[in-house]
Amino acid sequence: MNDYFQKITSAFPWIVALFSFSALIHPPIFTWFKGDLITLGLGGIMLGMGLTLRASDFKQIISKPKWILVGIGLQFILMPSLGWGLAKVFHLPPFFAVGLILVSCCPGGTASNVIAYLAKANVALSVCMTSISTLAAILITPFLTSQLSGNYVNVNATGLFYSTLKVVLFPLLLGVILNQYFPKRTAKILPFAPPFSVLLITLIVASIVGQGKEIILDSGLKLILALISLHLTGFVMGFLISICLFKNWSVAKTISIEVGMQNSGLGVVLARENFTNPMVAIPAAVSSLIHSLLGSLFVSLFKGKK
Repeated sequence: MNDYFQKITSAFPWIVALFSFSALIHPPIFTWFKGDLITLGLGGIMLGMGLTLRASDFKQIISKPKWILVGIGLQFILMPSLGWGLAKVFHLPPFFAVGLILVSCCPGGTASNVIAYLAKANVALSVCMTSISTLAAILITPFLTSQLSGNYVNVNATGLFYSTLKVVLFPLLLGVILNQYFPKRTAKILPFAPPFSVLLITLIVASIVGQGKEIILDSGLKLILALISLHLTGFVMGFLISICLFKNWSVAKTISIEVGMQNSGLGVVLARENFTNPMVAIPAAVSSLIHSLLGSLFVSLFKGKK
């Protein structure tokens, strides 16, 4: 059974791609998954992530703080700067520009941990970086999004903060507490967490893609090119900077993955809860597809490199 679940998790990028293209062909297959279901779905993903963690896992921050600091720095300095710059370079309409900036300000997501595992990177470091960036995002993501999007629309930073608190911190902490105090029961649930997260991420992405079918097909080319540029640059710069600093392939691969892949599901939920225009959520949904496919390419290129 575990092997079956592992195969589902490993096929994550292709499942997302298949469901997204299906949503473009016939949106009603997935558009039923909307509203509070999307918020609950992301909460389920964060809970699953929390179940894999214990308080002791954060000791890696003390032992190798430079790895964490460089990764988090690139996550919240390089990527938001790129998002803001690419929105201008590609002359994106305001709702796409804000969506692109929002997703570039998001932390790493659980998908990055899957890609790190497949690429034979440092999975413990990946999980640790994802956890720390997710906690930091409670303050940093609303702040950066409001600062960088100010020229496009009025952004409710307080609303973004409370949304992030609700869908990230509470379920994540619940997972950590359950794992810390009920380890035997958690161990029985744990094998189901990764494939369940894959299913939830896929439903969130496919639903948003389905809802935005017309605008994606009519004017989504510039957005797609901007997102490819965002994630590809994140992967490449994350790797080059890390390999120069640490001379460690495994660490460089891990940081590259964390920088190149964002928690697009969080971007979708924040956009849906805090912006009146539903199209702001489109960049985050398309982002999930693009960074997952680029992550798979990364796996094929660097799987054997140690």
